[in-house]
Amino acid sequence: MNNSVEPRVALLAITKHGANQVTGLAAHLPQADVVVAEKFAELMTTVPNQVNAYSGALSAQISTLFAQYDQIIFFVSLGAVVRLVAPHLKSKDEDPGILVVDDAAQFVIPVLSGHVGGANAYAELVANLLGATAVVTTASDVGKTIPVDILGRELGWKVEAPKINITRVSAHVVNEEPIAFVQEAGARNWWTRPTPLPKNISLFDNFTDVDLAKFKAVLWVTESVIDEGTWAQLQERLVVYRPPAGQV
Repeated sequence: MNNSVEPRVALLAITKHGANQVTGLAAHLPQADVVVAEKFAELMTTVPNQVNAYSGALSAQISTLFAQYDQIIFFVSLGAVVRLVAPHLKSKDEDPGILVVDDAAQFVIPVLSGHVGGANAYAELVANLLGATAVVTTASDVGKTIPVDILGRELGWKVEAPKINITRVSAHVVNEEPIAFVQEAGARNWWTRPTPLPKNISLFDNFTDVDLAKFKAVLWVTESVIDEGTWAQLQERLVVYRPPAGQV
């Protein structure tokens, strides 16, 4: 998946009404490509965007769309989108962000790849453009807490942990269990939500200051090498973040 600043975006419609909705959004997203059924391509003559008109069944286009775009915004019913994309799903690390806009353009729903794929953030952007509401269901976003799997991504941090650790620690975070956040390196402006840091998160400058018996999990930002004994001691309770060297 492309993680560049400007994602590759497709605005997709299969009906005349959907095509008219796409026209409105396309004016705000001139970098996005418009994908419509061939018979509605003439409705797109006023948009500045690249228009890709397809013929035949939309289902035959999904594989190509997955390969070409980072965010696919469907002006199609949620149920239809689920059936269309289901055969093509691989993992949240590979799948593009999938968003659905309802028929009245009142709601923008990030369906898949909300965190890693960026669909949650893009849904907020699209909702602002449409004057709509983003329907975000990811637990860490709803609970205004740390998104364990993508924390610090905009700062260049890399996650270092087995997937089972990320799953287990994410559950501890959203369940408001005691979490130790240890920052020995990296930029300090990693908390970007407008709300205060949740009270179950305790901050430390050094790993040696943490009483491990008091915490369900540890989030550790460090440049240090972590020995196998520490990983074994913490089992599935540790997630490590690696900032760029020398970042302050």
